[in-house]
Amino acid sequence: MEKALSLSPRLCHGFDAVVILDTETTGLSFRQDHILELAALRLEGQNGQLHCTGEMDDLIRLPPGQQVPPFIAGLTGITDEQLALEGVAAEESCRRFASLLEGEKLLIVAYNSHFDLSFLFYFLQPFGQAGLLRKAKFLDLLTVYRDRRDYPHKLENAIAAYSLESQVQNSHRAIDDTWAAARVAEAMGREEDDLDRYINLFGYHPKYGIEGLRISSVTYRPQPYDRTQKLYDRP
Repeated sequence: MEKALSLSPRLCHGFDAVVILDTETTGLSFRQDHILELAALRLEGQNGQLHCTGEMDDLIRLPPGQQVPPFIAGLTGITDEQLALEGVAAEESCRRFASLLEGEKLLIVAYNSHFDLSFLFYFLQPFGQAGLLRKAKFLDLLTVYRDRRDYPHKLENAIAAYSLESQVQNSHRAIDDTWAAARVAEAMGREEDDLDRYINLFGYHPKYGIEGLRISSVTYRPQPYDRTQKLYDRP
């Protein structure tokens, strides 16, 4: 796959690197469930484009006595046998992830960032690395997509909306979904150059509220589906 991306210069201005990531987990509870797969790309500017200068895709062994739930195994294709053969220890994966976050000015991008960041905090905390997230700023592509398109708002819907099916796939594997998020961000920037206005601004469904940990540096605003006003213009 081509490693260069044409993200908006306005979006990337002032950052040492952009890190795009995705996780696959054993469930939806960031306090009780675990990360099964962590994938991330580190992108740095070269000759007016962003190029991938670091990449990871780790299957992560579960704590003793834990197994992959059947539904998650069916969704992702990740099995207990695969984790036993290919999985790495959580501490090792933590070190690899930390190496991608070098630098003082980082932008972390994901599709449904709040979900991934809630899990990442609990993943990094036992190894004293949760502070890595404090130096970063965040962009949630799901928030952007909700402002631009009608429901449904899954990653697969964004891939279809931007006609990216021939380039990426929403496979429910973290590395594939990371590259899919990268291409969606690229397409979003071409569509409208306002992604920088969503940095550290997360939308949430007014009916269900915020699930997971609140990030102190992020502004959270209810995001109805009427799309009559950009989230960054809402009071």
